[in-house]
Amino acid sequence: MSDFKDKSLKITLITLLVYALLVATHEGEFWPFSIYPMFSQAGNPWTRAMVTDVTEVPDSLIWETRERDHQHGPPVSIKQYGVDQIDFSNFVTKTRNWTSQRKRALTTMFDSAALEGDRRLMVMKVQGRLQKDGGEPDVTLEAVPFLLMTADSVYTNPGLPTTAYRHD
Repeated sequence: MSDFKDKSLKITLITLLVYALLVATHEGEFWPFSIYPMFSQAGNPWTRAMVTDVTEVPDSLIWETRERDHQHGPPVSIKQYGVDQIDFSNFVTKTRNWTSQRKRALTTMFDSAALEGDRRLMVMKVQGRLQKDGGEPDVTLEAVPFLLMTADSVYTNPGLPTTAYRHD
């Protein structure tokens, strides 16, 4: 009987060790929690990317940080240009160094029709967080203009620190 307990304990410890190693090497994201981030990351701040068409927006207003519901220009459905929203959002939010190659890669994600003529598309980083003021919890969304894409270039927000585009 003692041999069975020792074997069971050994198997349990090895299983827990393997699980702990997998969780540690995947930044805390390991099944089933990576499949259900609403449970594993509930209440944590988050960032996603979206695109708005700012072709008609005056240059003086284009770089203003706004609440998500008060955007300059309409949101753009990037799926119509052959871009997967999840891949796009991950590319924008997880890129640490925005080199000229990374900026070019961003524009090549879109088909040629996305930036025809003088069209300007603004890549926004939408940051959400849960506010708890003692009463009902409230979600706050803030859209920060991050990159402006035109047919011939990609511009960075002059109001953001350089660390927003380069992390060494």
